[in-house]
Amino acid sequence: MTLPSLTPSTGFSLAAVFSWGTSDFLGGYGARRANAFVLTAIAHLSGLILMTGIALAAHSPFPSGTAVAWALVAGFSGGGALAIFYRALATGRMGLTAPVAAVLGAAIPTVFGMFREGLPQAAQVVGFVLAATGIWLISRTEDNSPPEGIGMAALAGIGFAGFYLCIKQAGDSSAFWLAAVSKVASFTLTGLIVLIGHSIREIDRRGITLGVFAGSLDIIGSVLFIRASQTGRLDAAVVLSSLYPAVTVLLARFILREHFTRWKALGMVAALLAVPIIAWR
Repeated sequence: MTLPSLTPSTGFSLAAVFSWGTSDFLGGYGARRANAFVLTAIAHLSGLILMTGIALAAHSPFPSGTAVAWALVAGFSGGGALAIFYRALATGRMGLTAPVAAVLGAAIPTVFGMFREGLPQAAQVVGFVLAATGIWLISRTEDNSPPEGIGMAALAGIGFAGFYLCIKQAGDSSAFWLAAVSKVASFTLTGLIVLIGHSIREIDRRGITLGVFAGSLDIIGSVLFIRASQTGRLDAAVVLSSLYPAVTVLLARFILREHFTRWKALGMVAALLAVPIIAWR
């Protein structure tokens, strides 16, 4: 029997899981102490500065005009979604709102990817279903009542789906530059909202620090996802990368002492089982 091999796309996707999961925890925690849009603007600016520096240091070729346009649209969609998402994490329980955004964010691009790239192998379809089930179990409440912040989390998920789809359309240009260009749009959008709302002072030094770290990890996750989508199928990259709530849930459990139910544990197992099935070659 041949064991599943870890493709480059799978490796990039799994690395994005840890980067995005940690970033969401830091951003959600920081949004409890500061205005979510101020925090997100700081996160986007930090990511933009970091990735621009890396792209210049690596002498990466600048993308074409078409790729830049798609990256900007992706940035507008993902940038606004991240601010809404941070607010959802701050309003509700991280262990419940994070997976809801992930499910919607993954479902839309996955269906699109199947139509455009054709149906994946049967084993991968099983893995997709298992991963979606795992993410949903992680988000399940004990009494099946919708948790606070669920609406904002759903809206954020739609925005994340827009980011996935648009950044894929940017093609095989430098992942460093695509991520940096997307942050130009993200920072512009959230920065304008902050200025219009006169809320620039609604953050303290600790919030700024959390925003910087969250933004750095978020853009690193974006680069990893871009490379995953460039080296493999969009649907597989999206589904695997969308397992990031598992990291957020675990951090919320051990650091914030959020309740960890048996459904979450079962969801974790399902998500872990889905990885080798989706990666099967």
